[in-house]
Amino acid sequence: MPSDLALKAMNSVHRLIMGVSGGRLGWHAMGMPVLELTTIGRKSGQPRSVMLTSPLNDDGNMVVVASRGGDDTHPAWFLNLRDNPQVEVAVKGGAKETMTARIATPEERGRMWPQITGKYRNYAGYQKKTDREIPLVVLEPMA
Repeated sequence: MPSDLALKAMNSVHRLIMGVSGGRLGWHAMGMPVLELTTIGRKSGQPRSVMLTSPLNDDGNMVVVASRGGDDTHPAWFLNLRDNPQVEVAVKGGAKETMTARIATPEERGRMWPQITGKYRNYAGYQKKTDREIPLVVLEPMA
């Protein structure tokens, strides 16, 4: 599994590509839209941003997968939003929008997971690598 350092390095390279291209590159990866998710660190209380793919738009809500490449531990961003579900999301370099993040219910996951893994098989492979059920997170605009 990728180390925290490797994940941070990948995120930095992604941001570098976006910056060098003036935002023309980097907003799609593996056929999925990319978003910037900002959470509040559960230990530090500081904003923490990460670039994530969104393999599914469900009734106007973006869905992200807390896979961490099939690691046995949840990604830090997931733990942060679990503790504080108010997040900010930016798409295509646009303004950050305040959203509420929530873990998909078992029923929602049961419906969405086959859609995601049917189109993006890497997620099914990640699930096979770990005993934890990989959570799906629904990002809902604030009303």
